[in-house]
Amino acid sequence: MNPTKAKLMLAVTDLLKEDGIAGLSARAIATRADVNQALVFYHFGTVTDLVDQACRAATDDAAASYRDEFAEVTSLRELLELGRVLHERERAAGNITVMAQLLAGAQRDETLAETARYALGRWNGEIEAAVARALKGSPVEDVVDAPGLSRAISAAFVGLLMYDGVDRPGADSAFTSLEQLGALVEVIEDLGPAARLVLRSRLKGRS
Repeated sequence: MNPTKAKLMLAVTDLLKEDGIAGLSARAIATRADVNQALVFYHFGTVTDLVDQACRAATDDAAASYRDEFAEVTSLRELLELGRVLHERERAAGNITVMAQLLAGAQRDETLAETARYALGRWNGEIEAAVARALKGSPVEDVVDAPGLSRAISAAFVGLLMYDGVDRPGADSAFTSLEQLGALVEVIEDLGPAARLVLRSRLKGRS
């Protein structure tokens, strides 16, 4: 990548972490990157397009860094435990703030809305593969929609991103409840054949 473009993209993510999306401007970005302001428009066209490319690249890098850990997940509880670890790491890195600011900007800008959809889809792809592995051979495998469940988990994680900013203890408590849900699925897996049959029948009746 062109060094100047890389500096501008890094400057954008740093400013999103520190000042939020409302404080973004070509001047602020250029000052942070220590380049001429005109280079923002030369390389990206608009500030919004710069934000789009920077956030997509950051999402790709983050998702790739967790791919091996996602690949080791074999149960819902492990997935939810990894979600907590991921949440803590991304919070420490400031990436949760970037996502929150992106979602805020997406409410009024279609380009940023598309960026947010890309970011959510990128993470959901990793989660969906892990959910499919976790459900394989489970008594609920044929009654639970893996893509739908993965999106529900993704939505829960995104909601907790926003929750974390105003009520960190509440977000931690919610993560604990999700992990308990994962443990409950493991208890279900230990049920006898008759109990599994009843459960499967009840779940199918609600689908």
